[in-house]
Amino acid sequence: SYTSIIGHNGSGKSTIAKLIIGLLEKSDGEIIIDGIPLSEETVNQIRGKVGIVFQNPDNQFVGVTVKHDIAFGLENQCVPQKDMIELVNEYANKVGMAEYLDKEPHQLSGGQKQRVAIAGALAMNQDIMIFDEATSMLDPEGVKDITEFIIKLNKTYNKTIITITHDLEFARLSDQLIVLNKGKVVLSGKPDEVFKHRDILSDTELDIPFGMRIYDQILSDPKLNEEKVLKDEIWAYSLTK
Repeated sequence: SYTSIIGHNGSGKSTIAKLIIGLLEKSDGEIIIDGIPLSEETVNQIRGKVGIVFQNPDNQFVGVTVKHDIAFGLENQCVPQKDMIELVNEYANKVGMAEYLDKEPHQLSGGQKQRVAIAGALAMNQDIMIFDEATSMLDPEGVKDITEFIIKLNKTYNKTIITITHDLEFARLSDQLIVLNKGKVVLSGKPDEVFKHRDILSDTELDIPFGMRIYDQILSDPKLNEEKVLKDEIWAYSLTK
């Protein structure tokens, strides 16, 4: 599955990610990951199933080079050297970073660093991947690259994906949306269903995707069906956003 948890800053999105991997302790209820209740006894087992890519790619690059960074988790698991080299090469190739194995962090773009982080998680054979605002610090090209790769992880490699974001344009590609506001779920469903509730999305201070704003404008003013008028309105409207 591919689920996006969306909400404005301070809505509780990142708190959910930290709860899932046991970085925060729950105050009530139960957290179950792949059939396993999260507890002090099971937290390491669950972390073996769940990988997370954080917002700032610089904060998660722990190796001297790309190959050392991908190998970091494998070293902690005492994977034999021969197997480790094979896994590093395999997953670097899967994320398109095979040519950069000897590169240092300062030689990589933000998107490339995020790919390295993903490779490290994949090498650990984790079936659930959490992306916590993983595109918010990237340029448009980096956002495009990571978005395409997240979809590939889900569709081609059959990984369960959870993205945490305030960007509805990014979130609309997922199968399921969960909208948070002040720590509570206010909407949940398929993207098309969630986007129908423009009033609730506005209350959460989320930006409605540009295409949907234009669609709303057309519905409210039939004259916009005329091509020239529509082009002029789109241009004028885009300048105000």
